[in-house]
Amino acid sequence: MLNRLTDTLAFHGQALALRSERQQLLASNIANADTPGYVARDMNFAQALQQVTGSTSAGRALTTSQSGHIGSAASGSTAKLVYATPSQTNLDRNTVDMDRERANFADNSVRYEATLRFINGNVRALLSAITGQ
Repeated sequence: MLNRLTDTLAFHGQALALRSERQQLLASNIANADTPGYVARDMNFAQALQQVTGSTSAGRALTTSQSGHIGSAASGSTAKLVYATPSQTNLDRNTVDMDRERANFADNSVRYEATLRFINGNVRALLSAITGQ
C-alpha cells in the first residue's frame, strides 16, 4: 500500500517537473518570436514521461488510444527536443508560430495546475488519514 502511494506521488512529481521544463521551452519560443533564424523547439511529453517513469504510471502502462489523450512534450534532460514544423514561410526563417505557442503554453499551464492540484489532494488525504480526521 505504501509503495503504491509513493509511486503515485513520484509519478506525478516527475510529470510536474516535465511540465515545468516544457513551459520553459514554450516561453523561450515566445520570447524569440522576432529573432531571425530562431527555430522553435518542443518536446514529446508522453515519450519523456515514459522514459522517466519506466513506462508505468503506478503500475499501469502508459497507452494512448487517440493522439490527444496524453500531452505532447518531453524533458530536455531525458528526451530529445524536437523542432517545430513551420506553419508558414518567413523571410527571416523564424519558425515560431505565436498562435501555436500561445495555445501550447495555455494547455501546458492548465495541465501543470491539474497535476499540482492532484498532488495536493493526495497529500491532504494522507494527512487526514494519518491524523484521523
